[in-house]
Amino acid sequence: MIRAMWTSATGMNAQEMMLNTIANNLANVNTTSFKKSRVDFEDLFYATYTGKGSQTEAGGTVPVGIEVGMGVRPVAIQKIFTQGDYLETDNNLDLSIEGNGFFLVLSDGDEVYTRDGAFKIDSEGYIVNSRGERLQPEFSVPQETATIEVSKSGVITCLSNGGDTLATGNIPVYIFPNPAGLQSLGMNQYAATPASGDAIEGTPGTDNFGTISSGYLEMSNVDAVEEMVNMIAAQRAYELNSKAITASDEMLQTVTGLVR
Repeated sequence: MIRAMWTSATGMNAQEMMLNTIANNLANVNTTSFKKSRVDFEDLFYATYTGKGSQTEAGGTVPVGIEVGMGVRPVAIQKIFTQGDYLETDNNLDLSIEGNGFFLVLSDGDEVYTRDGAFKIDSEGYIVNSRGERLQPEFSVPQETATIEVSKSGVITCLSNGGDTLATGNIPVYIFPNPAGLQSLGMNQYAATPASGDAIEGTPGTDNFGTISSGYLEMSNVDAVEEMVNMIAAQRAYELNSKAITASDEMLQTVTGLVR
């Protein structure tokens, strides 16, 4: 009975982690390019009272045995990099990646990766994100620019009022062998880790690299209905584990009541 209480406690802790993850997903349901998270669980070790296949006194073998589990624990919280819906903005510097890939920006001297393409022009003419961090490689827009065009292959062109080309550049995208291994930094940004592998630079639209769409933003891939269903399931699982603790306590109370 004591074991049942501790086993159920691991279940309650696991569902608390599940609810924390769901809450973060729902909080970011309208965050540009946000990728939802999923909790993976694993069962703990087992106490073996009778081993499977062990010999019986009659000379036979035990077909099933007796194993009692010790509970559950979270083993991973994985980012799910499925595509989010697209929002049309009619702003040519709002860029989204259709398919695989990340933009590269420089944050406090460190290279970080993002799918948030809400870019702008700073006071010096450079293309930056909402936090003022420059898109890499750096590109400066001439002051005389009237129109900025970005092709699906990442070619950026600055045009004058007369349609003359003032400057051109290229926006590469970056992919990883294991995107789920990226470290989440917040601010819609990720950092490479040994688990993600090194970034691979490529031209949008070639090989396994996604294309760039100008005038669109990628929205969060969180499905609010799915998260609500998961929240209800987590809540009920938490409740069931608490009831198991209550049942164990009542059984202990019955045993202690036998002592007079």
